[in-house]
Amino acid sequence: MNWDEFAIRPFYDLDKRWALVTVGNEKRYNAMTISWGGFGTLWHKPVATIYIRKTRYTYEFLQDNEYFTISFYGDEFRECLGTLGSKSGRDEDKIALTKLNVEFLELAPTFKEAELTIVCKKIYSQELNKNNMSSDIVNRFYKNDEVHEMFIGEVVEIIDRRSN
Repeated sequence: MNWDEFAIRPFYDLDKRWALVTVGNEKRYNAMTISWGGFGTLWHKPVATIYIRKTRYTYEFLQDNEYFTISFYGDEFRECLGTLGSKSGRDEDKIALTKLNVEFLELAPTFKEAELTIVCKKIYSQELNKNNMSSDIVNRFYKNDEVHEMFIGEVVEIIDRRSN
Protein backbone atom coordinates (compact mmCIF):
# COMPACT_ATOMS: atom_id res chain seq x y z
CA MET A 1 0.00 0.00 0.00
CA ASN A 2 1.14 3.51 -0.76
CA TRP A 3 1.32 5.25 2.63
CA ASP A 4 0.49 8.58 0.98
CA GLU A 5 -2.92 7.22 -0.07
CA PHE A 6 -3.88 5.86 3.35
CA ALA A 7 -6.68 7.78 5.05
CA ILE A 8 -8.00 7.54 8.59
CA ARG A 9 -9.86 9.90 10.91
CA PRO A 10 -7.72 9.38 14.03
CA PHE A 11 -9.70 11.60 16.38
CA TYR A 12 -13.01 10.07 15.45
CA ASP A 13 -11.93 6.50 14.69
CA LEU A 14 -9.99 6.00 17.92
CA ASP A 15 -12.05 8.06 20.32
CA LYS A 16 -15.58 7.42 19.06
CA ARG A 17 -15.44 4.11 17.19
CA TRP A 18 -12.67 2.50 19.26
CA ALA A 19 -10.16 -0.07 18.02
CA LEU A 20 -8.65 -3.33 19.15
CA VAL A 21 -5.00 -3.88 19.88
CA THR A 22 -4.18 -7.56 19.37
CA VAL A 23 -0.85 -9.17 20.13
CA GLY A 24 0.62 -12.65 20.47
CA ASN A 25 0.86 -15.81 18.40
CA GLU A 26 -1.23 -18.86 17.54
CA LYS A 27 -0.51 -20.47 20.92
CA ARG A 28 -1.21 -17.42 23.08
CA TYR A 29 -2.73 -14.06 22.17
CA ASN A 30 -4.96 -11.36 23.59
CA ALA A 31 -6.93 -8.37 22.40
CA MET A 32 -8.25 -5.31 24.17
CA THR A 33 -10.23 -2.26 23.20
CA ILE A 34 -8.36 1.02 22.96
CA SER A 35 -9.42 4.60 22.39
CA TRP A 36 -6.20 6.41 23.25
CA GLY A 37 -3.56 6.58 20.58
CA GLY A 38 -2.33 8.38 17.53
CA PHE A 39 -0.78 8.14 14.09
CA GLY A 40 2.05 10.13 12.61
CA THR A 41 5.68 10.13 11.58
CA LEU A 42 8.69 9.57 13.83
CA TRP A 43 12.29 8.87 12.82
CA HIS A 44 11.15 9.11 9.16
CA LYS A 45 8.79 6.17 9.71
CA PRO A 46 4.99 5.96 9.70
CA VAL A 47 4.04 5.13 13.31
CA ALA A 48 1.09 4.34 15.54
CA THR A 49 1.12 5.06 19.27
CA ILE A 50 -0.99 3.26 21.87
CA TYR A 51 -1.25 3.57 25.65
CA ILE A 52 -1.70 0.55 27.94
CA ARG A 53 -1.64 0.26 31.74
CA LYS A 54 0.71 -2.34 33.26
CA THR A 55 -2.24 -3.95 35.04
CA ARG A 56 -3.85 -4.94 31.74
CA TYR A 57 -3.30 -8.52 30.60
CA THR A 58 -2.44 -7.24 27.10
CA TYR A 59 0.55 -5.38 28.59
CA GLU A 60 2.30 -8.73 29.17
CA PHE A 61 1.84 -9.62 25.52
CA LEU A 62 3.20 -6.26 24.39
CA GLN A 63 6.29 -6.84 26.52
CA ASP A 64 6.85 -10.31 25.05
CA ASN A 65 6.12 -9.71 21.35
CA GLU A 66 7.73 -7.58 18.66
CA TYR A 67 4.54 -6.96 16.61
CA PHE A 68 0.97 -5.92 17.35
CA THR A 69 -2.08 -4.93 15.33
CA ILE A 70 -4.55 -2.10 15.66
CA SER A 71 -7.85 -2.91 14.01
CA PHE A 72 -11.11 -1.08 13.36
CA TYR A 73 -14.63 -2.50 12.93
CA GLY A 74 -18.08 -1.61 11.68
CA ASP A 75 -20.78 -0.47 14.09
CA GLU A 76 -22.26 -3.98 14.21
CA PHE A 77 -19.23 -5.05 16.28
CA ARG A 78 -19.54 -2.29 18.92
CA GLU A 79 -20.81 -4.75 21.53
CA CYS A 80 -17.86 -7.07 20.84
CA LEU A 81 -15.42 -4.22 21.38
CA GLY A 82 -17.25 -3.35 24.61
CA THR A 83 -16.80 -6.92 25.84
CA LEU A 84 -13.10 -6.97 24.94
CA GLY A 85 -12.61 -3.67 26.76
CA SER A 86 -14.45 -4.65 29.95
CA LYS A 87 -13.37 -8.26 30.50
CA SER A 88 -9.89 -9.66 31.06
CA GLY A 89 -8.37 -12.49 29.05
CA ARG A 90 -6.49 -13.34 32.22
CA ASP A 91 -9.75 -14.46 33.83
CA GLU A 92 -11.69 -15.99 30.92
CA ASP A 93 -11.71 -16.57 27.18
CA LYS A 94 -13.28 -13.19 26.47
CA ILE A 95 -12.85 -13.54 22.71
CA ALA A 96 -15.19 -16.56 22.80
CA LEU A 97 -17.83 -14.20 24.23
CA THR A 98 -17.80 -12.21 20.97
CA LYS A 99 -18.64 -12.98 17.35
CA LEU A 100 -15.07 -12.19 16.25
CA ASN A 101 -12.84 -14.77 14.58
CA VAL A 102 -9.09 -14.54 15.00
CA GLU A 103 -6.93 -14.32 11.89
CA PHE A 104 -3.22 -15.00 12.25
CA LEU A 105 -1.24 -12.82 9.90
CA GLU A 106 2.44 -13.45 9.27
CA LEU A 107 3.53 -11.02 12.02
CA ALA A 108 0.62 -10.67 14.46
CA PRO A 109 -3.02 -11.62 14.97
CA THR A 110 -6.09 -9.61 14.01
CA PHE A 111 -9.71 -10.58 13.35
CA LYS A 112 -11.39 -11.56 10.08
CA GLU A 113 -14.16 -9.03 10.71
CA ALA A 114 -11.75 -6.06 10.83
CA GLU A 115 -12.42 -3.39 8.23
CA LEU A 116 -8.94 -2.02 8.73
CA THR A 117 -5.88 -3.62 10.32
CA ILE A 118 -2.63 -1.76 10.93
CA VAL A 119 0.33 -4.06 11.61
CA CYS A 120 3.00 -2.46 13.78
CA LYS A 121 6.54 -3.36 14.80
CA LYS A 122 7.26 -2.18 18.33
CA ILE A 123 10.12 0.33 18.16
CA TYR A 124 9.80 2.21 21.47
CA SER A 125 8.03 2.07 24.82
CA GLN A 126 8.15 4.21 27.91
CA GLU A 127 6.08 4.68 31.03
CA LEU A 128 4.43 8.07 31.19
CA ASN A 129 5.79 10.31 33.95
CA LYS A 130 3.34 12.15 36.23
CA ASN A 131 5.98 14.83 36.86
CA ASN A 132 5.77 15.81 33.20
CA MET A 133 1.96 16.09 33.13
CA SER A 134 -0.24 19.01 33.97
CA SER A 135 -1.92 18.68 37.37
CA ASP A 136 -5.41 18.57 35.84
CA ILE A 137 -4.44 15.46 33.81
CA VAL A 138 -2.90 13.79 36.87
CA ASN A 139 -5.97 14.59 38.99
CA ARG A 140 -8.41 13.39 36.35
CA PHE A 141 -6.71 10.21 35.16
CA TYR A 142 -3.99 9.18 37.61
CA LYS A 143 -4.91 10.40 41.07
CA ASN A 144 -5.57 6.84 42.26
CA ASP A 145 -4.31 4.84 39.29
CA GLU A 146 -0.98 3.99 37.78
CA VAL A 147 0.07 5.71 34.60
CA HIS A 148 -0.07 4.20 31.13
CA GLU A 149 2.90 2.98 29.18
CA MET A 150 3.29 4.38 25.68
CA PHE A 151 4.08 1.96 22.87
CA ILE A 152 5.18 3.25 19.49
CA GLY A 153 5.01 0.89 16.56
CA GLU A 154 6.34 1.36 13.08
CA VAL A 155 3.50 0.72 10.64
CA VAL A 156 4.75 -2.14 8.47
CA GLU A 157 1.51 -3.22 6.80
CA ILE A 158 -2.03 -1.95 6.31
CA ILE A 159 -4.88 -4.29 5.42
CA ASP A 160 -7.75 -2.12 4.24
CA ARG A 161 -11.03 -3.95 3.69
CA ARG A 162 -13.17 -0.85 3.91
CA SER A 163 -15.52 -0.37 1.01
CA ASN A 164 -14.92 3.07 -0.44
